[in-house]
Amino acid sequence: MIDADDFDVSAAWHVAAPYDFLRRLRREQPVFRSEHLGAHVLTRYADVRAAYGDPKRFSSAGSLTISRSLSEETRLKLGEHGSFLSSFVANVDPPVHTRLRRSVSRAFTPRAVSAMQQRFRELNTDLLDRVAPRGEADFVAEIAHEPSAKLTARFIGVPEEDEEFVKHHVKDWFQLFLSPQPPDRQLVLAESFLAYLDYVDRLVASRARDPRDDFTSLMASLIGTELSHREVVELISTILLGGNDTVPNQLGNSVLRLLREGAWPVPPELTRNAVEECMRIDGASLGSFRYATADIELHGTTIPAGALCLLSTDSAAHDETVFDDPERFRIDRPNADAHMTLGYGIHFCVGAALGRLQLRTALDTLGERLPRLRLASGEPPSYRASIVGRGLTALPVEW
Repeated sequence: MIDADDFDVSAAWHVAAPYDFLRRLRREQPVFRSEHLGAHVLTRYADVRAAYGDPKRFSSAGSLTISRSLSEETRLKLGEHGSFLSSFVANVDPPVHTRLRRSVSRAFTPRAVSAMQQRFRELNTDLLDRVAPRGEADFVAEIAHEPSAKLTARFIGVPEEDEEFVKHHVKDWFQLFLSPQPPDRQLVLAESFLAYLDYVDRLVASRARDPRDDFTSLMASLIGTELSHREVVELISTILLGGNDTVPNQLGNSVLRLLREGAWPVPPELTRNAVEECMRIDGASLGSFRYATADIELHGTTIPAGALCLLSTDSAAHDETVFDDPERFRIDRPNADAHMTLGYGIHFCVGAALGRLQLRTALDTLGERLPRLRLASGEPPSYRASIVGRGLTALPVEW
C-alpha cells in the first residue's frame, strides 16, 4: 500500500517528476488524503473530469482562497484581503459564476483574440531583434515572459511604465498564495501583495472615470449593473497573473520538452498539436481545488463533507487508460487536446483561446528566428516550489 505521506507538495519532485508516483497512485490508491496538502487527491482521469463536471458535489466556492496556508500574523496583515479571489470567476459556483463568466466573455470573442495575434508576433520579433545577436540567453528570464506580459498589459490597459511594477508584484502574489513560504517571508510578500492590489484598485477607478479602449474600461463600465468594483479588481488582478506567469511558464516548459525530444524547430503544420501535447505532458497547472459539499464515496474511500480536494489534472494527463504510452512525447498524438490543464466544464479557462494563440505564435516565431536553439551545458533545469503550478526557475539556451 502506498503511504500517502509520500505526497509531499514541498518536495522538488512534486513539480519536476511526480509521474512514477502518480502512476502507482492511479493503480493502487486513486483517491487518498495528503497530510502535507491537507486535502484528498483525485488522480484518475475519469474521476477528475467527473468532479470538474459536478459543481454541486465538488464546489469551487472558496477553492482559490488558500489563506489557510498562511500564518496568523500574515492573515492579520492581509485583513479582508486574506480571502482575496473570493469573488473571482474560478472561485465561485453558479449562479454567481454564470453572471461573472458572461461579463468576462465579452472581451474574449474569437475576433478579439485573433486580432491580438499580429501584435503578439511583433512583440516576439522585437524581443528577438535585441536578444538574437548575443547567441545565448536565459529563456525564462529573457525570452518567455516579456511578450506575454506586454500583450496582457496592453489588453488590460496597464501603462507601459507600470509593466515592471506589475511583473514584480504578480510574482510575489504567486509565491504568497500558491507556494509554500516561511512566516517571515509571508509578511514581506503580503506587503507586496497589498501594494499590487491597491494599484489595480486605482486602475479600475481611473478607467471608471475616464474610459479607454481596454479590458479594464469594459469591465468598469459594468460596475453597478452586472459587476461589483471588487469583482472587477479581482478579475483584472488574476488575468494579469495569467499573462505574467501561467502562459510564460507553459512556454518555458514546452521549449524545454521540445529541445529534449529533438523536436525543434516545430514544423508549422504541427504547432497546434505540439502545443497541446506540451500542455498535456508538462502542464503549467497541476490541478484545481474543490470542496466536497457532501460525503462522497469513491473507490472505497469516503471524502467527508467539507473536505478540501485536489483534482490532479497533472495525473489525469498521464492516465494510461486515456493516453497511450503517456510518458512518451508524441508531437502528433491524436488526442493530445484531451488534457484538462486548462480546466473542464463550466470552469474551463475563459482565456484559453488567447493562451493557446500565444503559445502557437511564440513557437512559430522562435522556430523561424532561432532554428538552432539548444540547451546550454551546465546545471540541469530546476522548477520553483509550488502547490498547483509548474514553472522553471531558469533555462539557459544557446543558438
